Order: sequence, then C-alpha cells, then structure tokens
Amino acid sequence: MTGTTTESVVLTHDAPHPHAFTRGEVGWLPWLEPLAESELTERHYDGLVDRQRASSDYFRLLARDPEILRARTLVDKDIFYNTAEGLPRAERELAAAAASRVNGCVFCASVHARFAAHYSKRPDLVDQLLDQGVSAELGERWDAIVAAAAALTATPLAFDASHVARLRAAGLDELEVADVVHGAAFFNWANRLMLSVGRPVAPVEGSP
Repeated sequence: MTGTTTESVVLTHDAPHPHAFTRGEVGWLPWLEPLAESELTERHYDGLVDRQRASSDYFRLLARDPEILRARTLVDKDIFYNTAEGLPRAERELAAAAASRVNGCVFCASVHARFAAHYSKRPDLVDQLLDQGVSAELGERWDAIVAAAAALTATPLAFDASHVARLRAAGLDELEVADVVHGAAFFNWANRLMLSVGRPVAPVEGSP
C-alpha cells in the first residue's frame, strides 16, 4: 500500500479472540500500523468517503491507498444502501453474513448479522445461521439466499443455474438475484482482506 510512511510496523496483540460467531460487538486489531488521524490529508479523507471512518483502525489502514479505498467504499455503499429496487436491506445483509460465516470472518459476520437481525426483525433466524452455519433451516426464501451465497463463497463455479432457479422459485426477481450475488461476492473479497490484515477481538461479556 502507498502512503506517507515508508516503513511497515508489524503489530502483535494479546486481546482475546472471539470463541464463537455472534451478533455482539466484535472488535478488530490490525497487523500493520494504520495511519494516525493526525497524518490524514484531504486525499485520505476523500478515500474514506465518510470522514467519521477516520476513527477506525481498519479504514485508516486501508487509507494508505486512498483511491482504492474510495472505489471499494462506493461499491460497498451501492450494494448495501441503494435499496430503491432489488432486495430489501435485511436480505442483502443476510447474503453478506452467510458468506462471512463460510469464510470464518467473525468480525464481518457479527456486523452483517446485526444488520440482518435489525432490518428483518428476526434475530432468532439470524442466530440460527451463526450457530448452525449455512445448513440452518431458515425458511425457503432465506435458505435459497444462504445456499446461493455459500456456493459463491466456496468457489464461483459452485454457483450455477440451479441456485438462480431456486432463488426465482422463492420469489426473487432478476434484480434481487443480482443483489444476492453482489452482497456475497463483495464479502468474499472483504472477508479475505480483513482476515489478512488483522484479527478479531472478543466482544464484551454479555453481548448476544
């Protein structure tokens, strides 16, 4: 990554790892030194898109390459926030949570499980996905979304016409099917990035 410093400092951490998938507030610590907030320039803030993201170690680390971060963030926002058409927000988040569950990214799974539970008002089903994995029985519509996301996560070639047919049979139209693919595909990439540059921290005791 490019930025204002020329040396990379490898960090070590003693904070406890999460013991299970959870909707609790999982933390995250980087393996490489993020930029300090005092080092951020308008170029970095432009890459962050949302200035408040400067408080996040993860985004300040990615801000070492601000143009790439900006492109990544705009894609993320369009997939998950542009809900005028296509899937409701809850099911976009469900696809992301399912991909993260398969990939073992406890941090991303926690974030998107919380969103899926909030927007769907079905935390019980979301918790089944976290506890049992992608084989959990959540009702046919959600099962079709999770199965499609899981197949795409395993390898793109595992996702095929049978998954599209199942999604359509469950009531999804063409734009909604595309949203399942976009949500799962984006988090296949995002999980791998987050798992490569840092690690999760266990939530405060008593979180879901």
